[in-house]
Amino acid sequence: MDMSCPRQPMGRRRVLTTGTGLVAGTLLPPAAASRTAAAAPAYTNPVIWQDFADIDVIRVGATYYASASTMHYSPGAPVLRSYDLVNWEIAGHSVPVLDFGAKYDLNGARGYVRGIWASSLAYRPSNRTFYWLGQIDFARTYVYTATDVEGPWNRLTTISTPYYDAGLLVDTDDTLYVAYGNTTISVAQLSRDGRTQVRTQQVFSTPSSVGTLEGSRFYKINGQYYIFLTRPANGQYILKSSSGPFGPYTMRQVLLDLRGPIPGGGVPHQGGLVQTQSGAWYYMAFVDAYPGGRMPALAPVTWTPDGWPVVQLVNGAWGTSYPSPAVPTPPRQVAPMTGVDTFDGTRLKPRWEWNHNPDNTKWSVDNGLTLRTATVTNDLYWARNTLTHRIQGPTSTATALLDFSAMRDGDRAGLALLRDSSAWIGVKRDGGATRVVMVNGLTMDGNWNTTGTGTEVASAPVSGGRIWLRASADIRPGAARPGTFSYSTDGTNFTRLGPSFSMGNDWRFFMGYRFALFNHATKALGGAVRVPRFELSTP
Repeated sequence: MDMSCPRQPMGRRRVLTTGTGLVAGTLLPPAAASRTAAAAPAYTNPVIWQDFADIDVIRVGATYYASASTMHYSPGAPVLRSYDLVNWEIAGHSVPVLDFGAKYDLNGARGYVRGIWASSLAYRPSNRTFYWLGQIDFARTYVYTATDVEGPWNRLTTISTPYYDAGLLVDTDDTLYVAYGNTTISVAQLSRDGRTQVRTQQVFSTPSSVGTLEGSRFYKINGQYYIFLTRPANGQYILKSSSGPFGPYTMRQVLLDLRGPIPGGGVPHQGGLVQTQSGAWYYMAFVDAYPGGRMPALAPVTWTPDGWPVVQLVNGAWGTSYPSPAVPTPPRQVAPMTGVDTFDGTRLKPRWEWNHNPDNTKWSVDNGLTLRTATVTNDLYWARNTLTHRIQGPTSTATALLDFSAMRDGDRAGLALLRDSSAWIGVKRDGGATRVVMVNGLTMDGNWNTTGTGTEVASAPVSGGRIWLRASADIRPGAARPGTFSYSTDGTNFTRLGPSFSMGNDWRFFMGYRFALFNHATKALGGAVRVPRFELSTP
């Protein structure tokens, strides 16, 4: 949709330029920044300290929505909702099930680090419909639609062209366009109903001096067409056309090697632009901040007189704090991403995502979560129905009450810190004996094959049928960070179990560490556990 571009004078802000004269950003002098901050409430970056990468952000009326990558987690492509661009809740998922092949079911193959990559979210006013578009496995593109972001979402079509890192534009004449590609950027036009490709054309080839550009976001602003592109993982560029969606386009640098707002984290990049009701512009990017993942950060944007966006900087960096966007009073508070879940009702809340598609016959929610064993394996990475929850940064603790009275011999159930190197605390039942154990050494190689199924490093006998399990995680970036485990038999007094677990900060698994609830068999199916309560808390 067309969004008017405000012609804001630069004032006392100075333009930072590179050697080629490309716009890099504007600087808020410290005094001006403090005066601005004093005039309005401020927000702090990251605006979401949880793992939501490859953000696409839009506004529909007075509500903001964002979509993010989820790789092999199911349901995929969460839709976040906000009324002020600062406070966000998870409203639903655009991809209800990853029905892209048996590997997403952990059925003979695995989909780790495949699945939902950078994709696009758009709204079409003519039919009051949300569109999600993304390519899967470099093979084809899927389009899902919904009239409400909470769902139901349904697949509209499959397109044979894989639109890599795509951005979907609903033009002012209601035509649907897609910008996509890696280094070679193309634009496709879709049919009026959005089901087929009408044409596609290469519109830009990235200069070798820039390197790789991808992560397209497609806009029409003040009659100009813009393709917003990332240079992974340290830059952002933008293309502009005055001649229509198929170009020709000219390029400018938006930022490069910009100091980010998270100590030890990376350069803010990728993400998208959005305009408030009052006409102000913002850029929501993500910051590489492993071991936790990629965290959304927000900065205001102004425009040069000739129509190029400029990120507002504080002391030469993406600010850790800015004045809050001037928006109407939100109609309500958004649902917190932390706190207690008692699994009330009969559906999981959208904060939860499964490791691959679950076996829906082996779990249920009914004022408590029941996990029946779904896989016979000694490898957690092969176990179906592992339920994950993002970790809240910079540090947070997950506590789960586990009813293990219906476990069977050989079963393993517990609470994990899950990634390509994992550890867990939980209950083992073997030979009639029940123990609480801490296990580490669960590992994958660079092709996401299991290289270690875990080693028990500490244990204690337990009796009765209930135990509280706790995992605490430090996900501040810049180094490997500790995770610790403890348990309680009364919910009040917790006993540390096992050594600290080192959570690595390598980026190549893409998704950050998660808390995970699991129950799998090593001998035979039939056992079950129940989780009446889960709490995610911060210090």
